[in-house]
Amino acid sequence: MKRIAVVTGASSGLGREYVKLLDERLAAHPEEKLDEIWVIARRRDRLEALQRDVRIPLRVIPLDLTSPSFESEIRQLYESERPDIAFLINAAGFGKIGSYADISEQDAGRMVDLNCRAPVLMCQLSIPYMNEGARILNVCSTAAFSSFQYLGIYCASKSFLYRYSRALRVELLKRRISVTAVCPYWIKDTEFIPVAQKTDSHSYIRHFEPASRRTTVARWSMADTINRFAVSTPGPVCTLHRIFGKIIPNELMAGIWALIRRI
Repeated sequence: MKRIAVVTGASSGLGREYVKLLDERLAAHPEEKLDEIWVIARRRDRLEALQRDVRIPLRVIPLDLTSPSFESEIRQLYESERPDIAFLINAAGFGKIGSYADISEQDAGRMVDLNCRAPVLMCQLSIPYMNEGARILNVCSTAAFSSFQYLGIYCASKSFLYRYSRALRVELLKRRISVTAVCPYWIKDTEFIPVAQKTDSHSYIRHFEPASRRTTVARWSMADTINRFAVSTPGPVCTLHRIFGKIIPNELMAGIWALIRRI
C-alpha cells in the first residue's frame, strides 16, 4: 500500500508551493515516509514540469475539478490503488471581482463548483483512505469572515468551505484526523488576482496591498497544519480580519471595505 499526499491546484500558486514544502519536509524528516504525491490540476505540462523541482515521485493527474466526471475518475483511481492518504491539500480555487451583472453565469457556476463542490467531494472520497494522524488542509480565505460587495460569490463560497472545514474537523476528532482551514489575505504572486480582475471593468479594487507572498503563506499555513491548528491565518492582516469579522456588523464592514477598495 502506497502512502501518499494528494494536492489539488498543484500546477501553480499555493498548490505548487505545498508540493515543494512536502518534498522539503520529507528530506528533513525521512521517517515521515511518503511514496508519492498525487498532483491534480488541468494543465498536464505544468504538473510534469513540477517533477523537476522535487525529489519525491509525482503522480500526474490532469483533471478539471469543475467537470461532472472528475468524481468518478478519482473514485476509480482510489479503488484501484487503495492508497494510505497522509495529506489531502485542497488548494484549487478561483475568484472573480465584479458586480452580479459583470460575472457570467458560467463563471459563477465554476466558482461554486471549484471552491465548494470540488473540495467537499475530494474530502468525501479521500477520508475512507485516511488513517490516524492524517491531515486535511483546505485553502479558504479571509473573505470567509465577511460578505463584501463585488466579491459576493467568492466570499460566500469561501465561507461555505470554512464552515464545512470547521464542522468536519469535529466529526473526525475520534479518528484523530485533523482538518485545517487556511484563510490568507490577498496573495500578490499567484494567478489569483490577474484572473479575478478579468471581470473588473470598473476598477472595483484599485490596490491589493498589503498582499502576502505565496511562499510566506504556504510555509506559515503548512506549519499550522503540521501542528493541527483548526484555523490558519497566515499574517497579521488575516488575523485582524478574523477578529474584526466577529465583532463588527456586516453593514459596517461593507462600508469600511468600500473605503479600502478606493484607496
